[in-house]
Amino acid sequence: MRAWADVAVLAKTKNLKGRFVAHAAAGLPFLLEVGDEVAFVPPQLDVVRNAVVSDVRLLDDRTAEIEFEGVDGDAASVLEGSHCLIMRETIDESVFEDAPGAWEGWTVVDETAGTIGIVASFIDNPGQALIEVEREGGATVLVPVVDEIIRNVDIENGIVHVDLPNGLLEL
Repeated sequence: MRAWADVAVLAKTKNLKGRFVAHAAAGLPFLLEVGDEVAFVPPQLDVVRNAVVSDVRLLDDRTAEIEFEGVDGDAASVLEGSHCLIMRETIDESVFEDAPGAWEGWTVVDETAGTIGIVASFIDNPGQALIEVEREGGATVLVPVVDEIIRNVDIENGIVHVDLPNGLLEL
């Protein structure tokens, strides 16, 4: 298990005083709280690499306005787009159980095609989250993480049950 967890992305600066709009990463709920120490990745030159969360205002379960101690003005604009990592030991492990970001290595089974492959990675795009599924022979397919496709997640057996649209496997 990794020591650090990627929990948020600083989507954009909210003002010149260091406030950000941040989105939860890896299909998780928004986890950052006041007092959490974060590491920013990728690291930027001439800007802080760690900071403590000083304010959080939830906008919904996956988005918040957030502020860090000592981050303002130019530093804030440089950190836009950075990921926020926190020590995994500070997080309740149950939040990872069925989050798409924890599905790496799980089997993906389609209602029609049967087993289609293994989850290779989770891609948290701004428009839509995807899982990259590695098929037999090394080819991959990207599967949108939406309710219409992801039908069931079997945590105990590590299986993601899907109902893929016709033609997706041929792309």
